[in-house]
Amino acid sequence: MPSFLHPSLLWTLGLPSLGVVAIPVLIHLINMMRHRRVEWAAMEFLLLSQKKHRTWVILKQLLLLLSRMAAVAAVVLLVAQPRLASPWANLLGGVPIHHIVLLDDSFSMSDRWANTNAWAEAKKVVTRIAADAAKTNQTQAFTLLRFSKAGGPSQKAAPDIVQRPVGSDFAEKIAPLLDKMDVTQTAAAPLTAIEAIDKLLGAGAGEQRLVYVLSDFRARQWDRPGELAKRLRQLSDAGVDLRLIDCVDRKRPNLAIASLAPVEGVRAAGVPWSLDVVVRNFGAAPARQVQVFLGEDGHGRPGVVLDTIPPGGSAKERFSVQFPNAGPHDITARLDADPVAADNYRYYATDLPRDVPVLLVDGDAKARDARFLAIALAPGEAVRTGVRPRIETPRYLSLKPLGDFQAIALTNVDRLDPSAVAALEKYVAAGGGLAFFLGPRCDPKFYNDTLYRNGKGLFPVPLAREQQLLVDRLEPAPDVQTEPHFIFRVLAGKRNSFLQMVTVDRYVAVPERWQPPEHSTTQVIARLRNGAPLAVEHRFGKGRVVAMLTTAAPTWNNWARNPSFVVVAQDLAAYLGQGSSRERSLVVGAPLELRLDPAAYQSQVRFTTPKQGGAVTVNAVRAADGMLVATLPETSESGFYEAQLTRSNHAPETRRYAVNVDPLEGDLTTLDNQPLASRLQGIKYRFQRAAAFQVASAEMAGSNLSDAILYGLVLLLIAEQILARSASCHPTRRHPLDEGGAA
Repeated sequence: MPSFLHPSLLWTLGLPSLGVVAIPVLIHLINMMRHRRVEWAAMEFLLLSQKKHRTWVILKQLLLLLSRMAAVAAVVLLVAQPRLASPWANLLGGVPIHHIVLLDDSFSMSDRWANTNAWAEAKKVVTRIAADAAKTNQTQAFTLLRFSKAGGPSQKAAPDIVQRPVGSDFAEKIAPLLDKMDVTQTAAAPLTAIEAIDKLLGAGAGEQRLVYVLSDFRARQWDRPGELAKRLRQLSDAGVDLRLIDCVDRKRPNLAIASLAPVEGVRAAGVPWSLDVVVRNFGAAPARQVQVFLGEDGHGRPGVVLDTIPPGGSAKERFSVQFPNAGPHDITARLDADPVAADNYRYYATDLPRDVPVLLVDGDAKARDARFLAIALAPGEAVRTGVRPRIETPRYLSLKPLGDFQAIALTNVDRLDPSAVAALEKYVAAGGGLAFFLGPRCDPKFYNDTLYRNGKGLFPVPLAREQQLLVDRLEPAPDVQTEPHFIFRVLAGKRNSFLQMVTVDRYVAVPERWQPPEHSTTQVIARLRNGAPLAVEHRFGKGRVVAMLTTAAPTWNNWARNPSFVVVAQDLAAYLGQGSSRERSLVVGAPLELRLDPAAYQSQVRFTTPKQGGAVTVNAVRAADGMLVATLPETSESGFYEAQLTRSNHAPETRRYAVNVDPLEGDLTTLDNQPLASRLQGIKYRFQRAAAFQVASAEMAGSNLSDAILYGLVLLLIAEQILARSASCHPTRRHPLDEGGAA
C-alpha cells in the first residue's frame, strides 16, 4: 500500500485541492441547467447528425473530462510525494538502508541558550532518526560515530554503533547509550569523521546510505572547507544521501582564555617571575572589565582585570608569582560563566628547580672571563637570582652530558675538539641556548671553518680580525648601541645612563660589507659606535645562539665593571634557557608520552587524570633508540595530569602536566544555509535545523512514485490537448477569393 513522504501536506493542501477535480463536472452540470429548447429547422438537421455520431462524441468528451480531473489529482499527489512501501518496494528493486550518523561532540557543541544546548538538540535528532527507522519494515542498519572517536592518521576509529540492524525496539535500545554520552573538551573536526566512513564501512555496495552530519557548522571548519568539501562531493557523487543538521540557532558572544604562559626569565624556587594571561573576545561587541580569577597550587590568589577587549580581538595582562620551594607547581586562570564553559579555564604546570644550572667554559686556565660572568649571574646569597653557574674547561664538553644545563657560555675559547663541536650542536639543536664571548685567544679561522661553516654552523657570523674601536672626539656617542631585544630590555629606557658609561676598546670585526642573509634568522642586536656588529643572534635547530664579539672580562672593555653587565648577563641566561624549560603542556585529545632512560627509571608508570579517582598504570615499552616510552593514549579533558615514576634506586618522582582546550574552538561564529551552500557548490545535500528536523527513512523505504507521476502528468497533458482539439469545432478558414470577394 502506498505511503506519503509529506502526509501533512496531503491533508492540509491535497484534500481541499482534490475538490478541484470536480470543477470540470460542476461547470458541465451548471451549463446544462441553463439550456432552453428552441425549435429550428437547421438545428433539427444538426441534431440528426449528432445523434448519428453521439456515442463517439460523448466518449471523447468523457475522456477529456477524465484527463482534466486526473491532471489535477496528479498535481496534488506530487505535493504529497507517494512512495510504494515494502514489500512492494523490494519486489521492484528496493535495497537496504544504512543510516550513518556523524555526531559532533567538540566542546563548542556545549553552546547553551534558554534551557537547552547544541549537544542536547543533536541527541534529540539521533533519537528521532532511530525511532523513525524502527517504524519502517524495510531492512535497515545504523552506525553512530562521534567526531572525537573518528581516529586519525595514527589511530583507528572507535564508533559507538557499527552497522547494527534496526528492529522495532531499536530506539529503546540505544536510549541508554545516548544518555551516557556527553560533549567532550576536544576540538574534533568533521573531516576525520567523514574520512572514517570508507575506512569503517567500505564502499557500501548493495545498500542505500543516508549520512547525517549533526554539528554546529562553525566558520572555523566550514568557511573554507577545502578537503572537507572534496570528501562530501565524493559521497554525493557516489549516490549517498547527505543531510547536514544544524544544532544551534544563532551565534552567541563568547570569551576564551587563549594563553597562560611565562614571560622569558629565570624560573627557580624563591625567585619572582611573571606570566601573561591572554583573553580573546569572540563576540561582536567590546568586553569590558573582564575579571580573570587566578589560583596557585589549588589556592586562590589575587586576580587581574582586563579593562577592554575589542570585538574579535584579545587583551593581555601580566602578573608575578613566586614559589618558595622547588618541585612541581601549578597555576590556574578562570573566567566567569558564559555560553561555553570549557574555554573559560587555562592551566599551567612547571617543575621549578632549586637553581638553574648554567655551564661556563673558558679557554684560559685562569678562567678570568668565566669568573666575571659567574659573578654577574650569581652575585651571592644576599641577592638570589636562581642561577647556579659552573665553570669548566673545553674538555668537559666532550666528556659529560650537557642536557641538564639551561644555558652554556663559551668565553675566550680558541678552538674545540670535533666531539665537543658535535655535542654543542646536538645540545642547541634540541632546544638549548649557547652564548659566545670572544677574546684574545680566539682564532677567527677556526671559528669560520668549524663553527660558522658558511652560515650552517653554530656561530652566527663570519669573523675577520681583532680590531680597535677608535675614539671619535668630534662626534662623541655611546660605544654600545642596542636594538629592541629581550636581553637589553631593562637598558632600553632613555633615562638609563649605565649603558652610556660602557667603553669598548677592542672587538673582533666581521668582514667588510657583511649583512645578515635574507630569509635567515640571523640578526644584529647590538652595534658599536662605528656601526660594527657587537652582538649577533641566530637560531640553530630549536635552540638559540648569541655571539658577543668582545670579552666578558674587562680586558677589551669596562663592561664587566658596569652595573648594566649584571642585568645583561642574567637576561642573556634567561633568554637562552627558554628552549630547555621544564613546562609540559598538551592539547586535550593528544596522547601523553614519556621517554625515559632505562638506566635511570623503572618501566612502570602510573598516570593520574583530572577525573575523580582517574588513574591508570602502564608499562613502558622499549623504543628503537633504546629509550623507554610510556604513553597515556588520550587526554580526554583539560586540567592537571601527573606521571608517577620510580627511579632505578626506588626513589619516587612526580612529573606534572597541564592539558588545555584549543581556544579557537570557542569561536561560535556559524555558517547559515545560504553561505554554506556557496561553499559547497556542486554537492547535493539537504540542510535542516535540528528543531525542525524531518526524518528521512520514509524517503528511502520503498520506491518514490513522484518521478513516475511527473512523467505521467506530462503525457496526460499532451493527451488532454489532443482530445480537446478533437472534441471541439474548428472550421477551416477559407480565402476571400474563394468566396467571390475582391483581392
